[in-house]
Amino acid sequence: MEILANVLVGLVAALHAYILVMEMFLWEKKPGRGLHGFDPEMARATAPLAANQGLYNGFLAAGLVWGLIAGDPTGFRVQVFFLVCVVIAGVYGGLTANRRILFAQALPGALALAAVLIAH
Repeated sequence: MEILANVLVGLVAALHAYILVMEMFLWEKKPGRGLHGFDPEMARATAPLAANQGLYNGFLAAGLVWGLIAGDPTGFRVQVFFLVCVVIAGVYGGLTANRRILFAQALPGALALAAVLIAH
């Protein structure tokens, strides 16, 4: 179960690294605009906000990687903390911005959190 938990945590970290790239570097380009359906003008107007969001997603990814490489009990605690942050951010985003964030962010975070808790 520990291997599965580590794989899920790694996948959630990779997801948040992907979100960082999309929001910080590709927001005004076709892949970033397509993600939210923005036209070039809206993407340009919201780019600073998206970059800020991307930075926070990078912090989540970094924390999850830290949790994977740190020894216990620190690694376990760090994973739980950052996965809870992922779930809260995903629920908040799903309720306030776009419902699909619940499935794209909160659900993977919750599954990884459950696996980490079960494995421990």
